[in-house]
Amino acid sequence: MIVGSEATRLVVIRGNSASGKSSVAAGIRNRFGRGLALVGQDNLRRVVLRERDRPGAANIGLISTVARYALDAGYHVVVEGILYADRYGEMLEALVREHRGTSRCYYLDVSLAETMIRHATKPDAEYLTHVTDQELTGWYRARDLLPGGVETLIGADSSLKETVDHIMRDTGLDRLPPRDL
Repeated sequence: MIVGSEATRLVVIRGNSASGKSSVAAGIRNRFGRGLALVGQDNLRRVVLRERDRPGAANIGLISTVARYALDAGYHVVVEGILYADRYGEMLEALVREHRGTSRCYYLDVSLAETMIRHATKPDAEYLTHVTDQELTGWYRARDLLPGGVETLIGADSSLKETVDHIMRDTGLDRLPPRDL
Protein backbone atom coordinates (compact mmCIF):
# COMPACT_ATOMS: atom_id res chain seq x y z
CA MET A 1 0.00 0.00 0.00
CA ILE A 2 1.67 3.21 -1.19
CA VAL A 3 1.96 5.85 1.52
CA GLY A 4 2.80 9.54 1.86
CA SER A 5 3.71 11.79 -1.04
CA GLU A 6 6.82 12.68 -3.00
CA ALA A 7 7.20 15.67 -0.66
CA THR A 8 7.17 13.71 2.63
CA ARG A 9 10.28 12.47 4.39
CA LEU A 10 10.57 9.25 6.39
CA VAL A 11 13.49 8.91 8.79
CA VAL A 12 14.17 5.70 10.72
CA ILE A 13 16.63 5.91 13.62
CA ARG A 14 17.65 2.62 15.23
CA GLY A 15 20.24 1.50 17.73
CA ASN A 16 20.74 -0.03 21.12
CA SER A 17 19.36 1.34 24.36
CA ALA A 18 21.14 4.56 25.42
CA SER A 19 22.70 5.05 21.97
CA GLY A 20 21.07 8.48 21.59
CA LYS A 21 18.10 7.67 19.35
CA SER A 22 15.52 9.67 21.29
CA SER A 23 17.85 12.66 21.63
CA VAL A 24 18.57 12.66 17.90
CA ALA A 25 14.86 12.34 17.04
CA ALA A 26 13.98 15.19 19.42
CA GLY A 27 16.80 17.29 17.95
CA ILE A 28 15.46 16.78 14.42
CA ARG A 29 11.95 17.67 15.50
CA ASN A 30 13.09 20.77 17.40
CA ARG A 31 15.20 21.90 14.46
CA PHE A 32 12.47 21.32 11.88
CA GLY A 33 9.44 22.64 13.74
CA ARG A 34 5.76 21.80 13.14
CA GLY A 35 4.86 19.22 10.56
CA LEU A 36 7.18 16.45 11.71
CA ALA A 37 5.67 13.50 13.59
CA LEU A 38 7.77 11.61 16.09
CA VAL A 39 6.84 7.90 16.25
CA GLY A 40 8.70 6.49 19.25
CA GLN A 41 8.78 2.76 19.82
CA ASP A 42 9.05 3.17 23.60
CA ASN A 43 6.00 5.42 23.76
CA LEU A 44 3.80 3.17 21.66
CA ARG A 45 5.02 -0.10 23.14
CA ARG A 46 5.53 0.79 26.80
CA VAL A 47 3.09 3.66 27.36
CA VAL A 48 0.23 3.19 24.90
CA LEU A 49 0.09 -0.62 24.87
CA ARG A 50 2.14 -1.49 27.97
CA GLU A 51 3.48 -4.60 26.31
CA ARG A 52 6.80 -6.43 26.32
CA ASP A 53 9.07 -6.34 23.30
CA ARG A 54 8.58 -9.73 21.66
CA PRO A 55 8.23 -11.12 18.15
CA GLY A 56 4.80 -10.45 16.67
CA ALA A 57 3.81 -7.94 19.33
CA ALA A 58 0.99 -5.47 18.62
CA ASN A 59 3.28 -2.43 18.76
CA ILE A 60 4.92 -3.45 15.50
CA GLY A 61 1.70 -2.90 13.56
CA LEU A 62 0.85 0.18 15.60
CA ILE A 63 4.18 1.82 14.74
CA SER A 64 3.52 1.14 11.06
CA THR A 65 -0.06 2.41 11.26
CA VAL A 66 0.87 5.64 13.05
CA ALA A 67 3.77 6.35 10.69
CA ARG A 68 1.63 5.66 7.61
CA TYR A 69 -1.24 7.81 8.90
CA ALA A 70 1.08 10.74 9.58
CA LEU A 71 2.77 10.41 6.16
CA ASP A 72 -0.62 10.30 4.42
CA ALA A 73 -1.64 13.43 6.38
CA GLY A 74 1.39 15.24 4.93
CA TYR A 75 3.68 15.04 7.95
CA HIS A 76 7.34 14.12 7.74
CA VAL A 77 7.94 11.18 10.09
CA VAL A 78 10.78 10.08 12.35
CA VAL A 79 10.43 6.50 13.60
CA GLU A 80 12.85 5.81 16.43
CA GLY A 81 13.58 2.91 18.72
CA ILE A 82 15.73 -0.13 19.32
CA LEU A 83 13.56 -1.83 16.71
CA TYR A 84 15.42 -5.15 16.60
CA ALA A 85 15.93 -6.22 12.97
CA ASP A 86 14.48 -9.71 13.46
CA ARG A 87 11.25 -8.32 14.97
CA TYR A 88 10.72 -4.99 13.21
CA GLY A 89 12.74 -5.41 10.01
CA GLU A 90 9.93 -6.67 7.80
CA MET A 91 7.62 -3.82 8.88
CA LEU A 92 10.34 -1.18 8.42
CA GLU A 93 11.34 -2.54 5.00
CA ALA A 94 7.71 -2.39 3.83
CA LEU A 95 7.28 1.13 5.19
CA VAL A 96 10.41 2.36 3.39
CA ARG A 97 9.53 0.49 0.18
CA GLU A 98 5.97 1.82 0.09
CA HIS A 99 6.77 5.43 0.97
CA ARG A 100 6.57 7.70 -2.10
CA GLY A 101 8.94 10.35 -0.75
CA THR A 102 12.50 10.36 0.51
CA SER A 103 13.24 7.63 3.07
CA ARG A 104 16.47 7.29 5.01
CA CYS A 105 17.47 4.81 7.72
CA TYR A 106 20.21 5.35 10.31
CA TYR A 107 21.78 3.03 12.84
CA LEU A 108 23.54 4.58 15.84
CA ASP A 109 26.55 2.31 16.17
CA VAL A 110 27.58 2.60 19.82
CA SER A 111 29.67 0.02 21.71
CA LEU A 112 28.40 -1.68 24.84
CA ALA A 113 30.99 0.21 26.93
CA GLU A 114 29.77 3.56 25.55
CA THR A 115 26.16 2.43 26.06
CA MET A 116 26.89 1.96 29.77
CA ILE A 117 28.49 5.41 30.02
CA ARG A 118 25.60 7.12 28.23
CA HIS A 119 23.00 5.23 30.25
CA ALA A 120 24.52 6.44 33.51
CA THR A 121 24.03 10.08 32.40
CA LYS A 122 20.26 9.78 31.91
CA PRO A 123 18.46 12.37 34.04
CA ASP A 124 15.61 10.06 35.08
CA ALA A 125 16.80 8.60 38.41
CA GLU A 126 13.80 6.26 38.69
CA TYR A 127 14.53 4.80 35.24
CA LEU A 128 18.16 4.24 36.23
CA THR A 129 17.10 2.20 39.27
CA HIS A 130 14.85 -0.02 37.12
CA VAL A 131 17.20 -0.55 34.16
CA THR A 132 20.42 -2.14 35.33
CA ASP A 133 23.73 -2.70 33.55
CA GLN A 134 22.85 -6.39 33.44
CA GLU A 135 19.62 -5.60 31.58
CA LEU A 136 21.43 -3.29 29.16
CA THR A 137 23.94 -6.03 28.46
CA GLY A 138 21.13 -8.52 27.82
CA TRP A 139 19.38 -6.15 25.41
CA TYR A 140 22.55 -5.17 23.55
CA ARG A 141 23.00 -6.40 19.97
CA ALA A 142 26.11 -5.28 18.12
CA ARG A 143 25.32 -3.92 14.65
CA ASP A 144 21.81 -5.32 14.47
CA LEU A 145 21.43 -3.98 10.94
CA LEU A 146 18.51 -4.26 8.56
CA PRO A 147 19.26 -6.42 5.51
CA GLY A 148 20.25 -4.88 2.21
CA GLY A 149 22.60 -2.21 3.53
CA VAL A 150 19.80 0.37 3.77
CA GLU A 151 21.10 1.99 6.95
CA THR A 152 23.74 4.66 7.33
CA LEU A 153 25.92 3.92 10.34
CA ILE A 154 26.61 6.81 12.68
CA GLY A 155 29.38 6.18 15.18
CA ALA A 156 29.66 7.19 18.81
CA ASP A 157 32.19 9.84 17.81
CA SER A 158 29.45 11.89 16.10
CA SER A 159 28.09 14.50 18.51
CA LEU A 160 24.36 15.05 18.90
CA LYS A 161 24.58 18.27 16.88
CA GLU A 162 26.67 16.63 14.15
CA THR A 163 24.24 13.71 13.92
CA VAL A 164 21.18 15.96 13.71
CA ASP A 165 22.92 18.18 11.13
CA HIS A 166 23.85 15.12 9.04
CA ILE A 167 20.34 13.68 9.04
CA MET A 168 18.73 17.07 8.32
CA ARG A 169 21.02 17.55 5.28
CA ASP A 170 20.81 13.95 4.07
CA THR A 171 17.01 13.88 4.12
CA GLY A 172 16.56 17.42 2.79
CA LEU A 173 14.64 18.47 5.89
CA ASP A 174 17.08 21.36 6.27
CA ARG A 175 15.73 22.85 3.03
CA LEU A 176 12.02 22.50 3.80
CA PRO A 177 9.79 24.89 5.73
CA PRO A 178 7.81 23.75 8.76
CA ARG A 179 4.07 23.36 8.27
CA ASP A 180 1.73 26.01 9.61
CA LEU A 181 -0.62 23.81 11.63
